[in-house]
Amino acid sequence: MSSLTLDRPPSPVVGSGARVPHAIVIGSGFGGLAAAVRLGARGYRVTVLEKLDQPGGRAYVFRQDGFTFDAGPTIVTLPKVFEELWSVAGKKFSDDITLEPIDPYYQIRFDDGETYTECSDLDAMRREIARLAPGDVEGWERFLAKSKDIYEVGFEKLSNVPFGSLASMAKVLPDFIRLQSWRTVHGLAASYVKDPRIRIALSFHPLFIGGNPFAVTSIYCLITYLQNKFGVWFPRGGTGALVKGLVGLIEGQGNSIRYNSEVAAITVEGGRATGVRLASGETLAADIVVSNADAAWTYGKLLPAEVRRRWTDKKLDNARYSMSLFVWYFGTKRQYRGVPHHTILLGPRYKELLRDIFDRKVLAPDFSLYLHHPTATDPSLAPEGCDGFYVLSPVPNLASGIDWAHAAEPYRRAIAEFLGRTVLPGLDENIVTSRIVTPQDFHTRLRSVLGAAFSFEPVFTQSAWFRPHNRSEEVDRLFLVGAGTHPGAGLPGVLSSARVLDSVVPHGADLARES
Repeated sequence: MSSLTLDRPPSPVVGSGARVPHAIVIGSGFGGLAAAVRLGARGYRVTVLEKLDQPGGRAYVFRQDGFTFDAGPTIVTLPKVFEELWSVAGKKFSDDITLEPIDPYYQIRFDDGETYTECSDLDAMRREIARLAPGDVEGWERFLAKSKDIYEVGFEKLSNVPFGSLASMAKVLPDFIRLQSWRTVHGLAASYVKDPRIRIALSFHPLFIGGNPFAVTSIYCLITYLQNKFGVWFPRGGTGALVKGLVGLIEGQGNSIRYNSEVAAITVEGGRATGVRLASGETLAADIVVSNADAAWTYGKLLPAEVRRRWTDKKLDNARYSMSLFVWYFGTKRQYRGVPHHTILLGPRYKELLRDIFDRKVLAPDFSLYLHHPTATDPSLAPEGCDGFYVLSPVPNLASGIDWAHAAEPYRRAIAEFLGRTVLPGLDENIVTSRIVTPQDFHTRLRSVLGAAFSFEPVFTQSAWFRPHNRSEEVDRLFLVGAGTHPGAGLPGVLSSARVLDSVVPHGADLARES
């Protein structure tokens, strides 16, 4: 097929007669959708290009046999970041989205059957800590105070800072030192409480953003305060309702999303991003390009090697990538009313299992699981009388060499057997629909390097300035959003990466005058 080259499309004209600059956003994950909304509000005509047949990226929605499964994010922990996006677009969040509170937040089930329940009531939490570890109540309270301090600096002050220079990094080093950011999440928790179970309960959260609690910077202890301050929420209709709402904002601004449109390359002339070339051969011109693709994929696959000075092939090869995920979505013909919305089921090992996943990169016979039960909150996501679930197991990324074409089904069966004898009795005979996602799917469907579920691992040496910058270091007028850039993975992180664009992308009218 011969390639089709499109000249710069004619732009709409504002009242002054000025040209409206064109922005291309690669990928319609939450970071890309949020970027498109913000760019639309800042005077750009925006085209979002999505490889898949519907929006969402990791937040894709699977629908089968009457069940609705959110593929990726499952909860909202900071509603204000969504409310701000709707406000930017001149809309009211609550007109489109209904958030249901989840309380208790989650239950941890230890291998011996003991449980720990996290909830919003601090007095109830004191009783829960005292029940398991009476000597740790005072330490737990001090940890919460520390978590608040970390949140106020690590998120409120720094999540929207571009970190485009070493000077910007040097400016916050005193805060990092004061907050003991050189310590790991588990290390900081362990300095406050002694019981191994409470240490786990205070430190497992980085696993939801791709980090090993024994390796990532203690800045991520802010998650504890974040959930206690703002709560844990589930959008009615699932997180896919948020994706649909953001698409509505973009289209309401007069902008568009093109599906089945995989970007093969970012075009560069004179050190400046000028548009993209699609896998079909079609080229599209743009004044700026924003990539919500995996950051390592953006640099290693979409930009030519000759324009890359920092993110060279060698640097990308030597980077540390997050673990991947094995996710099994399934529906049952019965309801499990006693199972909470979120359950974390721990296996017999914790630290050693994480070492197998992150360092040794072997598929261990044991596992720890996150069980998501959305129909506990929103029964409309399953046929009447049925239940929908997804169970997630952290696993090594594709650097492990695991052949998931052969390993997936035995692994699924082992998980099903475990769930059936613990929290979902009679599971096997009640399953009516099933789907699995493996690290190979993260690589082939989502174009994630090594099938890493969260891009670069959020260790200190790959955070803030050390992470790929929101304004590309390599090419002018190229910008990055999403899990692989600052501030990192998770819904608050990727939406904050789009907010950073407000400080590094020129306003559309200013760019039009420059042109």
